[in-house]
Formats: sequence, C-alpha cells, structure tokens
Amino acid sequence: MNLLWRPLLMLFVLLTVVTGLIYPLAVTGIGKALFSDQASGSLVMRDGRTVGSSLIGQSFQQPQYFWGRLSATSPMPNNGTASGGSNFGPTNPALLDAVKGRIEALEAADPGNTLPIPVDLVTASASGIDPHISPAAALYQAARVARERHLDILKLRRLILAHVEGPQWGIFGEPRVNVLLLNLALDRAP
Repeated sequence: MNLLWRPLLMLFVLLTVVTGLIYPLAVTGIGKALFSDQASGSLVMRDGRTVGSSLIGQSFQQPQYFWGRLSATSPMPNNGTASGGSNFGPTNPALLDAVKGRIEALEAADPGNTLPIPVDLVTASASGIDPHISPAAALYQAARVARERHLDILKLRRLILAHVEGPQWGIFGEPRVNVLLLNLALDRAP
C-alpha cells in the first residue's frame, strides 16, 4: 500500500507547485512584461490619484458630462466584479422598458435635439461595463454638453473627434470613444 501512496503524494505536490505557483507567476510575469498597462488594470490617473480604468465604464449622470452605455451589472452600475450582460432578448418587456426609460431621459436632458438616438446610448453592452460609445453617440450628446458647459460646439466636436479610437489593430471592431478619457479631457478644456 505504501508503494501506491508515495507516487500519488509526490504527483500531488508536483502539480500543486506547477499549477499553483509556477504557472500563475509565469503568466503574471509575461503579462506585466508584454502588457504592463493592461495587467495593472489600465488605471487612469489625475492629479496623482486614480480616477478610474480605461477598460471599465464609469457612470456619469450629470448633464455637463458625456454619458456612457447602460450597465447591466448589479447591485451597482459598472460593477467590474459582476461583469455580464442582461441576457434580455429584443422582445423582453424589461429590456423594452429600460430602452424607453433611457430614450425619455435623453430627450428630457436635451429636448431640442432632433438627431436620431444611437442604439448604444439606450442598450447595455455584452459585458455590462463597456467604457466606450460610438462617435455618433458622443456627437449626439455634444449640444447638451456644450450648452451645460458654455462651450463652443465646434471646439467640442473637435475634442470628440480627437478622442475617436480606431478599430483594434486596425481591423477588429468599430471606431469608438472612451467616455472616461473624453470627460477628463473635457474637464481640462478651457
């Protein structure tokens, strides 16, 4: 019987060391070496303190800021530990109510805006924490933000266009605007 336990115990110890220590340390080291910003959380600093992450959406509600996508996370919006979509289908009454509510909020915040409302302003992303909106969604909100901040609308549009990120590696996805980075640039604008 002793002959059977010794190899099992040695294999258990070996696998524990390899999968519990060596592998996690190697993956973390490679991540830090190749993608140091992302491996550290892509933290955004302002005046020496952390104000958010460029990879996780922020909840902006004030009319003088650009608003991001709806968040499907709970118990609070943009909860990075609860990432996931709502799984509501297009005919789900809860999704329809959320979309109607967001349309009403957008129209109430900017009643004179006659542009079509971009879909990403009234729906949540698959992750529930998407930090980006489409350039159309940012431009849709430009008149409200310019009015609230007493800014020239053309300067604000240029600021938006300066923050448009292209597709990932030039081929994956659509152009997008990081809401947190745009709002931070907006706070620094004269």
